[in-house]
Amino acid sequence: MKLELIFPATQENTRKRNKALVPPLGLAIIAALTPPEVEVSLTDENVTVIDFHKETDLVGITALTVTARRAYEIADTFRARGVKVILGGIHPSVMPEEASEHADAVVIGEAEGIWPDLIEDFKANKLQRVYRQRERPSLVGLPIPRRDLFAQGAYHARHTISTTRGCPYSCSFCSVTSFSGHTYRCRPVEEILREVETFNERKLIAFVDDNIVGNPKFSKELFRALIPYKIKWGAQASVTIARDDELLRLAAASGCIYLLIGFESLSPANLAAVGKRINVADEYEDVIRKIHSHGIAIHGFFIFGLDEDDEDVFQRTVRFAQKMRLESAQFDLLTPYPGTALCESLDKAGRIVTKDWSQYGYNLVFEPKQLSREMLQKGHRWAWREFYSIPSIWRRVGVARRNLAALWAVNLYYRSFWRAKLRAGKDSKKFESHSVSGQE
Repeated sequence: MKLELIFPATQENTRKRNKALVPPLGLAIIAALTPPEVEVSLTDENVTVIDFHKETDLVGITALTVTARRAYEIADTFRARGVKVILGGIHPSVMPEEASEHADAVVIGEAEGIWPDLIEDFKANKLQRVYRQRERPSLVGLPIPRRDLFAQGAYHARHTISTTRGCPYSCSFCSVTSFSGHTYRCRPVEEILREVETFNERKLIAFVDDNIVGNPKFSKELFRALIPYKIKWGAQASVTIARDDELLRLAAASGCIYLLIGFESLSPANLAAVGKRINVADEYEDVIRKIHSHGIAIHGFFIFGLDEDDEDVFQRTVRFAQKMRLESAQFDLLTPYPGTALCESLDKAGRIVTKDWSQYGYNLVFEPKQLSREMLQKGHRWAWREFYSIPSIWRRVGVARRNLAALWAVNLYYRSFWRAKLRAGKDSKKFESHSVSGQE
């Protein structure tokens, strides 16, 4: 039996495939859960062209909302050839009826405890329409992901590890809890270390957890255990890391060089409205200085389009990020992803203007409260352009920083990233206008 696993491309990568930031770790875990007698191959469309004529018995596709339309196109193409298709991931998990229109089976939730049974059902020609995770699976005894299936030389951060799942918080715009739950599950530290030891080189490891410090007791145990390995690593973390001196010290001692932190907004009212109660805007400067004092760089996440945002929000946010010398940052339009509390509330209010998933993550898909749609989109583009201008990078990063080459590489990556995303957004608008006029 032959199984093909596919990670659909984002819009900016469908035509020009460059190196991607990280490999599709989730699919490598699926491959490791597959019975050994099954021949597995993996295609990440962001870096490799899909071979639709490849001989295969079963295709498994994972989909985010931003890749849902492309995932459906891929699924429909294979099914037209008579190949059975499985859809899973965050989007099919929250929109299973929609996904089932393009698949022979839909996996809802995490794959552990489901996937081996699905394979056996397929072999017996008894594939069910839906496979649903009834309980959150234990993270004890997870197999080592099949990293041998990744395209060689295709990723900036090839070594990725997941140490936890879920999130203890409940931000209204985030889809993590709808997929992985409010419970915060941790892998045994000794199993994480065994996975670290499988890497031939350990120059840089990216922990892909949604919040690596969601359980400080676990995080401290992990960081202590990592110290002897002398690695460098980056991860997403909440601002709470700066409130625990021991936790921050251990993170630095264990090799942390980069933290991705969701600041979201400088407005206390905005933070309260989206349920980001752990963030206190007045503490941001102290948080950043404290993390920087340990030699750790920061990638800040900010959201535009929240209800309290006005015409000055773009300049205020960018000037703050520049003043604090954030090594990198991301400026996203507020997006009501399906399955989130934000989507439910905006939908009830009649403020969502499209459910064309190809627009999500690229264009404004709801009616903002204080800003015009044009102003919000224009300000969003200005923020990216200004923050990643060469003079701005020079002022923030300069020539006398630790890990200087890596910092410049990150900035140049995001400089090209926002340009590609902007082009993709324009292309999706063209597609939408042709579809409406019947000229597709």
